[in-house]
Amino acid sequence: MSKSIEELKSLTTQIRRDILRMVHAVNSGHPGGSLGCTEYFTALYGKVLNYKLPFTMEGKNEDHFYLSNGHISPVFYSTLARFDFFPVAELKTFRKLNSRLQGHPTTHEGLEGIRIASGSLGQGLSVALGVAQGKKLDADNSLVYTLHGDGELQEGQVWEALMYAAAKKVDNIISTIDYNGQQIDGSTDNVLSLGNLHAKLEAFGWIVLEEKNGNDLEAVIAILERAKTETGKGKPVAIILHTQMGNGVDYMMGTHAWHGKAPNDEQLDTAFKQLYLEAPADY
Repeated sequence: MSKSIEELKSLTTQIRRDILRMVHAVNSGHPGGSLGCTEYFTALYGKVLNYKLPFTMEGKNEDHFYLSNGHISPVFYSTLARFDFFPVAELKTFRKLNSRLQGHPTTHEGLEGIRIASGSLGQGLSVALGVAQGKKLDADNSLVYTLHGDGELQEGQVWEALMYAAAKKVDNIISTIDYNGQQIDGSTDNVLSLGNLHAKLEAFGWIVLEEKNGNDLEAVIAILERAKTETGKGKPVAIILHTQMGNGVDYMMGTHAWHGKAPNDEQLDTAFKQLYLEAPADY
């Protein structure tokens, strides 16, 4: 059943609570980028992506999503669970021995919703382009979506894939860059500046859209829907989505410090008070 905007907004709060609880339970994981991308994932699975359940690896005549920056697995796992790909209770197993929910998504345990192992940064777009071209060969008119970190764009393979996509006119792909300006060692500007990313992507032959309010759910839905209208025009489509790392938890916002650090008990309690829900929030 389709959810209303208000229901989806409430769900973003629940997903943020899931993220924090998951990384806190094992004192390991990546909360910052996960919290910043919550609206993107909620918009994608709640309003934009055309998919069917039960999940199949082939996904014929369905849209596919590929997470390239696999370290933000907490938000991906929570989203999949909250949209009924697998039981919410399984989130309790995050990063535990023999769990299907490892720190970076894997495929060998058959976790529903996961089509590639990811986390070795820079590879997701290459894989997704192969899938997109395969869909064209199969006369499958559905779309392929990808998500990338801005720091990930410092990997050379990304730019090879960007060039390939335009040269081969792969126009059934929508690639979003989570532009939060932070990476594990500091700001992207200080580590290795991306410069004028919009102009660079256009120079590489992509249709480029940009959304400054990447933590506004309705704005994210709107930019994704607009991107869909740009497909099929002979060029791949990119979205530069400006988000806030750690969004929703004031002491995590706007700093690289929470890229890969779990909150302690007191910090978790503080965060939960900021992410209040009407109903008790648990797995």
